Amino acid sequence: MDIDLKRLGTLITQQTYKIEKAVSGTGYLPRTVIGVGTFLLDNEGDYDLLTAKQQVTFERFLLPLLEAGADD
Repeated sequence: MDIDLKRLGTLITQQTYKIEKAVSGTGYLPRTVIGVGTFLLDNEGDYDLLTAKQQVTFERFLLPLLEAGADD
C-alpha cells in the first residue's frame, strides 16, 4: 500500500482535530491513532510492519482522512 507520507505527517502534526473528530464516540483514543500514524512515518510508510490491530486502526481512521485530503 502506498501511503502519502507528506499528507500523513501533516495530518498527525497539524490537523489532529480531524483525528479527534473521527474517533469521537468510537471508544478509540486520538493518541492511539496518532501513534499508528507516527509509527508509519518512522518506518517510511511500511504498512506491512503494522500489527493486525494497527492495520484496522489505520484503515478505519487514517486512510479515510488521507483519501479525503489532509490539506483541506
